[in-house]
Amino acid sequence: MQNTRLNNLLDTISSQLGQWFLNPWRRLSLLLISFLFGFFLGSAVSTTTGQKAELDIVVAAFFVLLTEISSRIFYSRSFFARRSLWVESLNYLKVGFIYSMFLEAFKLGS
Repeated sequence: MQNTRLNNLLDTISSQLGQWFLNPWRRLSLLLISFLFGFFLGSAVSTTTGQKAELDIVVAAFFVLLTEISSRIFYSRSFFARRSLWVESLNYLKVGFIYSMFLEAFKLGS
């Protein structure tokens, strides 16, 4: 890439955000927000797709595919290698989504 002002600005912003999230409390809070957003997303998806009941199987297959892709991204590296923040937050989003789907299934089963 060329060294333009926009490229320099984006590099500076990304490096400053990376430095800002090196703080363990900020990193933990971002991961917690990611988990809670995944939980909300799972509740919203199950409520929205359950209204029409036309594309339930297609939507379920799509979300299973997305969950498996995110698992492949997270677990493809070695266990001891340090994972990047966006991969960890994607994994926490996935965990929150799956947890929400299990709770919705328990609600429907009882």
